[in-house]
Amino acid sequence: MDIATVVGLFAGFACVVVPVALGADPRMFLHMPSLAIVVGGMTCATLIHFSLGQVLRIVSIVKKTLSCRLPEENDLIQKMVNYSAINRRDGALALERQIPDAGDEFLVKGLQMVIDGQSEDSIEKQLYMEIQYLQERHADGKKILEFMGASAPAFGMIGTLIGLVQMLGKLDDPSKIGGGMATALITTFYGAFTANLLFLPMAGKLGIRSRKETLLREMTVEGLLGIVRGESPTGVREKMQAFISERNREEFKPNI
Repeated sequence: MDIATVVGLFAGFACVVVPVALGADPRMFLHMPSLAIVVGGMTCATLIHFSLGQVLRIVSIVKKTLSCRLPEENDLIQKMVNYSAINRRDGALALERQIPDAGDEFLVKGLQMVIDGQSEDSIEKQLYMEIQYLQERHADGKKILEFMGASAPAFGMIGTLIGLVQMLGKLDDPSKIGGGMATALITTFYGAFTANLLFLPMAGKLGIRSRKETLLREMTVEGLLGIVRGESPTGVREKMQAFISERNREEFKPNI
């Protein structure tokens, strides 16, 4: 998993749990009715808003996005430069020996299309279609997480209203006011906590990782098309470096 995600999650929980543990009895913050209102209500609202298939896919999308390590742009450029040199020296069939070490399924598919002798237009159309569907899947996942991040505080407010109504209905019995007040306050806490530490940050991370994966795949397509056209390793490098900043181009010079 991405180290920033791990650090952020653990540090975020610690920033909340430690003050709770030091300030009062932590059991005061464990209130099952409040948790049921926030988590149950958020889950049901998400199922109403999205299809069951979309909701079930979010688990695998988030897991893959947060745990899958994406290659660096410079490493990809070096790999494609090597492939270009092999193609010009030994022909496209020699690239078949590089497939086991390619690592990325998208790159493997593209290399196989080059080896099979498919046309430049066919390769470009097929691979950009893959990129489009990748973006759509990630966009759906981001929308679901953002919806959950918005609905959790909303159900926290609903729980607050429920607790206030219960509290006001029992003003004649002071011993029962505490239960309503607990529901009123803890649900707001649960909603704000889950939305701002889990769902909204995860939606943002998914968007960032999606943009980077899209960039890497577009770079891969340009590199593969250069190989199909028989361009030199230098030409492939120049096309792929157009995707990265000037500073990174100066710091990294692929071996040709």
